[in-house]
Amino acid sequence: MGRKTLSALGCPTADCSVVLLDDAGIAALNRAYRGARGPTDVLAFPMAEGPFKRLSPQCLGDVAISVETAARQVRHGDLNPELALLLVHGILHLVGYDHGTARGRQRMWKKQAALLSACGIQLPDGWAEPPSR
Repeated sequence: MGRKTLSALGCPTADCSVVLLDDAGIAALNRAYRGARGPTDVLAFPMAEGPFKRLSPQCLGDVAISVETAARQVRHGDLNPELALLLVHGILHLVGYDHGTARGRQRMWKKQAALLSACGIQLPDGWAEPPSR
């Protein structure tokens, strides 16, 4: 899934790490790196923004996903599409996408849907975007 997403984004030789956590683990990262309390579904840590960005240009960074939060967000009983969405969402952050503005959100959600489709994951009706964060 990750390799297909990276290839579709034009970075077929790029790497990123994916860490699956529980709510306690992601809440600790959320507090340490964003100053936010409680768990979230996905966090991305782009290497391009860190002090080691020139160390390994092919390493895009890290994606951390809370499986517990993902399970609560499942809309149709299947956890796999939710995890796929969160992975794609995190990878998009690693390559520079942001949803801090309405335009950025629209662009990112459109790209998410296209990437998921390219990976063979069809979003169910009414699943045009993730729940409000």
